[in-house]
Amino acid sequence: MAAATWSWLLAPFLLLHWASAGAGGGAGGSGAGLSGPSVFTSSFLVRFRRGVDNAFAHDVADKYGFDNLGPLVGADGHEYHFKHRTLPHARSRRSLTHTRALKSHPAVHTAVQQPGFKRVKRGLRPAVPAIHGMKFDLKVGEANRIDEEPTDPYFPMQWYLKNTGQNGGKVRLDLNVQAAWAQGITGKNVTTAIMDDGVDYMHPDLKFNYNAEASYDFSSNDPFPYPRYTDDWFNSHGTRCAGEVAAARNNGICGVGVAYDSKIAGIRMLDQPYMTDLIEANSMGHEPHKIHIYSASWGPTDDGKTVDGPRNATMRAIVQGVNEGRNGLGNIYVWASGDGGEEDDCNCDGYAASMWTISINSAINDGQNAHYDESCSSTLASTFSNGAKDPNTGVATTDLYGKCTTTHSGTSAAAPEAAGVFALALEANPQLTWRDIQHLTVLTSKRNSLFDAKNRFHWTMNGVGLEFNHLFGFGVLDAGAMVTLSKQWHAVPPRYHCEAGELTQPQAIIMGRSLFWEIKTDACKGTDTEVNYLEHVQAVISANASRRGDLELFLTSPMGTKSMILSRRANDDDHRDGFTKWPFMTTHSWGEYPQGTWKLEARFNSPQTRHGNLLEWSLVLHGTKEAPYRTLHPSSPHSKLAIVKKAHEDKKMK
Repeated sequence: MAAATWSWLLAPFLLLHWASAGAGGGAGGSGAGLSGPSVFTSSFLVRFRRGVDNAFAHDVADKYGFDNLGPLVGADGHEYHFKHRTLPHARSRRSLTHTRALKSHPAVHTAVQQPGFKRVKRGLRPAVPAIHGMKFDLKVGEANRIDEEPTDPYFPMQWYLKNTGQNGGKVRLDLNVQAAWAQGITGKNVTTAIMDDGVDYMHPDLKFNYNAEASYDFSSNDPFPYPRYTDDWFNSHGTRCAGEVAAARNNGICGVGVAYDSKIAGIRMLDQPYMTDLIEANSMGHEPHKIHIYSASWGPTDDGKTVDGPRNATMRAIVQGVNEGRNGLGNIYVWASGDGGEEDDCNCDGYAASMWTISINSAINDGQNAHYDESCSSTLASTFSNGAKDPNTGVATTDLYGKCTTTHSGTSAAAPEAAGVFALALEANPQLTWRDIQHLTVLTSKRNSLFDAKNRFHWTMNGVGLEFNHLFGFGVLDAGAMVTLSKQWHAVPPRYHCEAGELTQPQAIIMGRSLFWEIKTDACKGTDTEVNYLEHVQAVISANASRRGDLELFLTSPMGTKSMILSRRANDDDHRDGFTKWPFMTTHSWGEYPQGTWKLEARFNSPQTRHGNLLEWSLVLHGTKEAPYRTLHPSSPHSKLAIVKKAHEDKKMK
């Protein structure tokens, strides 16, 4: 990444301060300008006056009855995670006694008891799942012939890998993985971390692809991220996700992973009463040079009223990961877009809506969206989840204790499939950066047969000829096409951000009509941060409303692409917090030219009278100064690469 972009990497802490102030509220994170937390944990963030080594921090922790759980990512020895030995994990009041004790040490600058908040698994069924046992016919040493179909017994049920019309599905509506496998690409030398409730690394379909060196248990603070036993198999989530990525091929067990020769790491971090910023940060910054991809199938509560995102330490870990991970190429963070259905909006989830992550939605086996799919303008692409005709026929994968299942579902199932496809791309070209992966996703995803079952969102073409859908992003991932293009890929030019303008004069939103604000920009032309070709666009907005859930927001680019950056959320009855500098993001203008007038529209969608105010709007453009695909040679004049490249060339000739 170019030096000119480094200042923006830390901007989430400065401009987008919701990470510390906006999302610091109750355990569920109910709003975007939240009151103080209602739960405090036994974890403390301890900041030293100077950088110290782990041994010194250990002595300080031990002196006051704490365990030192290690330094924070990116803190250069200044910040450590302490956990008290006797305090309960969750309590309603701060422990001032313990805070003061830590601060009494002359080397300690500050000590902050960590608030607890909820993070939920996406797609998890609370009822006891159907357990599918089977006889394991282990065929040790059998050749993995890439020109033949896998012999794994559950492969015929893995319609998302090869759709032959099983259970009413649409033929060839799948990830096209066999086209990647046929090129000899199976995920070799790539590790995907499953950040979840643990991984059954003794499962016979996973154990030979398990990367123990890259694994850790942050819920129990040991190197063994095995799931905690419960009678209802509640902690099967991570094991199911792991199998989608890297279940072995032709061993007579369960099915096969998308990248069946890749490795999986287990990061157990989702199995404690309350999440903390420090657990999230350490998980997302764990072994960034051994781990290539981090897959997350969880997030804030999908209840249609929560507005929440990563806190300071977590955001810093993600930013450091994309900037420095993989020896400077950048880690890839894959996020499930959310299971709140049409009553939620994934742009209110600060993880899925982040430009640093790749947000993945799902479709079912006949091409329509799943009933639980959220829609938002930050979704980049889609994969698949449970099938249409039989709700119990979901994603076939590994389950706890050596078992298999066909009922894995939700966008939880979609994100690991995407991680597997990205693992294939990284084997094909290990030099791909985190931004290259996003560009490849945009250029190789296919509309295929995806459609909105309720006919709300249609496929639309942006200003440079790229089709997108508010539900599915730029389409369903195509592993064969991504691998093929990865092999000939040249790294995209340096990325810059342009603070394109802001409006800070509050204005009332009148019921029954739209409020329009406009920012005219030259996209920082002639400066060190000039942007001529767009990637992500952020509208950083502060607003309030008598009922937040009835507020809708739209952003229209100078080339006429209209993105719904906030949809109506029927369950969100907030009337107090509103949004405070919340970074609504859209990918829909990818590849467009940013110069001109941007329009923000605010309106209420409700049969009842509502009132509110648009308080401020900052427009931030992210992209490149140089044409991103100028050195690439499209294989077909009809490919998305050819269409966008020609649009860029035509623009340059004018």
